[in-house]
Amino acid sequence: MKIEHALEPTEAQLNAILATGKGGEVHMLNLLKFREFAAYEDGRDADMPGRDAYLHRYGAPMIDMVMKAGGSLKFSSVPSALLVGEMEMPWDMVAIITYPSIKTLLEISMTPQFQEIAVHRKAGLEGQLLIPCFGEDTAVA
Repeated sequence: MKIEHALEPTEAQLNAILATGKGGEVHMLNLLKFREFAAYEDGRDADMPGRDAYLHRYGAPMIDMVMKAGGSLKFSSVPSALLVGEMEMPWDMVAIITYPSIKTLLEISMTPQFQEIAVHRKAGLEGQLLIPCFGEDTAVA
């Protein structure tokens, strides 16, 4: 299994998600890996933990924007252990954020407010995986 963290989607990834044509609610699984210390391009706050830069300067305002757009934070936690399988834990935090649609997520990411806080996301994260899960119920009852 190859895991490659990134900070932004590739053009191919964006095109693929848009090509699904899926509308309606999307639950975004966020698998987050924080930098030990925030890495701002201008060198500020070099002693701030990356986790703090991400959660307080990016995460909290982002959740406010999501909620105003009709979405919500469904779950967030620090992974505690592996129950099945073996590997070094590659993520520091997991979260599930629900958006009314992929379109809503993309609209939020283009707002001036998002652009203003995105610097803290970049400074705090070493990388992440974002996995969209659409609202279809495919669970076995």
